[in-house]
Amino acid sequence: MLKYVETKNAPAAIGPYSQGIILNGIAFFSGQIPLSAETGEVVGSTIEEQTEQVMQNIKALLESQGAEFTDVVKTTCFLADMADFAAFNEVYAKYFTGKPARSCVAVKALPKGVLCEVETIAAVKEA
Repeated sequence: MLKYVETKNAPAAIGPYSQGIILNGIAFFSGQIPLSAETGEVVGSTIEEQTEQVMQNIKALLESQGAEFTDVVKTTCFLADMADFAAFNEVYAKYFTGKPARSCVAVKALPKGVLCEVETIAAVKEA
């Protein structure tokens, strides 16, 4: 049975999708961009600032399901510019200390013109 993730502590979906879905103890969280949960506006102008906001959004999603960054098993990271790779990794490494599996690719553009997006898959406790 599917359980839909809904928390006010992370940005609402900006399209026809959910914040995440839980299936058999695995959470599939939608990609997070650096939006404020309160205003829906982009936070930060540098890759470091935007990555920090993305991590706060991921943290809110994880916490909504009683999980932590160390429960994440896979991330997919999207960068608007691969020149930001090192700076992105510096912030990313502060949060993902468990070193989940990861893909990181450069894309032509991201929603709202942001510099990064991260989607996560995590093990969570069944409710």
